[in-house]
Amino acid sequence: MDHVFCPNPGGAFYALARLPIDNADLFSQWLLEEFSFNGQTVMLAPATGFYSTPGLGFNEVRIAYVLKKEDIDASMDCLEDALSVYPGRTF
Repeated sequence: MDHVFCPNPGGAFYALARLPIDNADLFSQWLLEEFSFNGQTVMLAPATGFYSTPGLGFNEVRIAYVLKKEDIDASMDCLEDALSVYPGRTF
């Protein structure tokens, strides 16, 4: 996806992705309460809770990929569409 940075997590079953958004907490809430793509949405964990230093992770989310590949592909399509219409996008 354009404007998204997600390093290879190696052996983990999740990834931390930096998104072109103003606030991961608000974005994650918006996804659950206001956004739908083909009748579905994506649940993400804002990364701010994974840092002990205030201010880190404000534009990062944790994505678990423990689902089937087809479900992950559908989730990424949903996330890509969400990023194109999110009011707080930064691109």
